[in-house]
Amino acid sequence: MSDVQDYASSLSDTKSRKFETFSYLPEMDAEGIRKQVEYIVSKGWNPAVEHTEPENAFQNYWYMWKLPMFGETDVDRILGECDACHKAHPNNHVRLVGYDNYAQSQGTSMVIYRGEIKV
Repeated sequence: MSDVQDYASSLSDTKSRKFETFSYLPEMDAEGIRKQVEYIVSKGWNPAVEHTEPENAFQNYWYMWKLPMFGETDVDRILGECDACHKAHPNNHVRLVGYDNYAQSQGTSMVIYRGEIKV
């Protein structure tokens, strides 16, 4: 398996830290994030926005931004809530979650804004 790339991610190098699957990919632009929100809506999942301080990002608990948006299908409104959370907490990581009612779990979760990491 020598062709598998090792990502240099460590606790001591704060800029190298990875969060969830999408963080190993190149950073998404606004259109990429929009497509992910469209996917969440197309699956019928309930979007929710969460945030936390960068130093607490590895904890299980993230703060919920308002309540999950049960039944919301307006992509612009979902993106607007993500942006509002980021503006209210500019130094925090903000992630978007898609809750799957059928499986009763998270269908997807991605950090869409990264806060400033303090060393």
